[in-house]
Amino acid sequence: MTKTYLDHAATTYVDPKVLEAMLPYFTEEFGNPTSIYTQGRSAKKAIEDARTTIAEQLNCEYGELIFTGSGTESDNLAIFGTVEALTNKLKKDPTELHIITTAIEHSAVLAPFKKLEKQGYQVTYIKPNREGIISTESLEQAITPQTVFISVIYANNEIGTVQPIKELAETAHKHDIIFHTDACQAGGALSLDTQELGIDLLTLNASKIYGPKGIGLLYKKSGTPLEPQILGGGQESGLRSGTENVPGIIGLAKALELAQESREDESARLTILRDKLIKGLLDSLPRTYLNGHATKRLPNNANILILDVEGEALLLHLDEAGIAVSTGSACDSKSLEPSHVLLALGLPKEAVHGTLRFTLGKKTTEEDIDKVLQILPPIIEKLRSLSPVKIDEKKLGL
Repeated sequence: MTKTYLDHAATTYVDPKVLEAMLPYFTEEFGNPTSIYTQGRSAKKAIEDARTTIAEQLNCEYGELIFTGSGTESDNLAIFGTVEALTNKLKKDPTELHIITTAIEHSAVLAPFKKLEKQGYQVTYIKPNREGIISTESLEQAITPQTVFISVIYANNEIGTVQPIKELAETAHKHDIIFHTDACQAGGALSLDTQELGIDLLTLNASKIYGPKGIGLLYKKSGTPLEPQILGGGQESGLRSGTENVPGIIGLAKALELAQESREDESARLTILRDKLIKGLLDSLPRTYLNGHATKRLPNNANILILDVEGEALLLHLDEAGIAVSTGSACDSKSLEPSHVLLALGLPKEAVHGTLRFTLGKKTTEEDIDKVLQILPPIIEKLRSLSPVKIDEKKLGL
């Protein structure tokens, strides 16, 4: 059976060019970068060369990059590290400080904010509009004289909506507030020019851009206060201790370089396939809707609300047909709770369980889209005939 993989937002395969660049650092150039003998110096130089490559892609200074173990760790370091540093700098009690995020963030951002809220910090979770957009007006309304930190996801991992990050960062900076964005889903599709975006902190990882798992990156604008959260040997300028993952760092640099080089052409190709998939599903299937903005979305993301069926049942039937998709974030796949992102859009709980997320990638072809459009409608028809659920479309506000 031919396999069709349409879950690239969960993870991607490692590009052969990335693997080729990494391989020597597993077996030949295996030295510890902190060692001063030849093997150690060789590994150290490889890391610094990778850092230079990434700095060029992000249009930032070499010393503004911190390597971590994942995108999740980078988010945690940005949030906990900055808020702790600001609390110490301002000599304030947590109850005197206010921080802002959105209701549609990845769990790697929401969980730290929830913990800080339990510690006494005032927290605001901005809700998007029905299309998943966070407006500058809503951010402005949420800011108070006590606000010190804001985090807004660049491109949503579930519905693919792209936020006006440059404008949101400008709004934050009008009030001298530090601004962070999780850009893990944006690496292969959107500009990561930190000067153009005007952000203070930016999170990336490799596994979403055809690089290895287990390596992440935090861009920290020079002068942005940050307290380390992992202590030990003082690697990464003392901001993230632990022996560096040399092959992972090499892989991240190569993957980011390749992703940004092909970004415009690949985005144009994927947009055509994405739109064909969305139109084909909405035209052929009654009681289906697109989640997120129609055009302000990632070029590879199609998130479809399908009424009167369970998403998990759809996944199993599609898997049997050799098609891999998801119902939402892979990081939350073990939870039976409905998607917090879809609920934040104003959808009722009973409706969101029938959502499918299709995320296309470099190997996705028009034949793959045709396969989905041929196989999925009969599956939905069958499951609806067996389902006792009948959602009232008036409740959706669509």
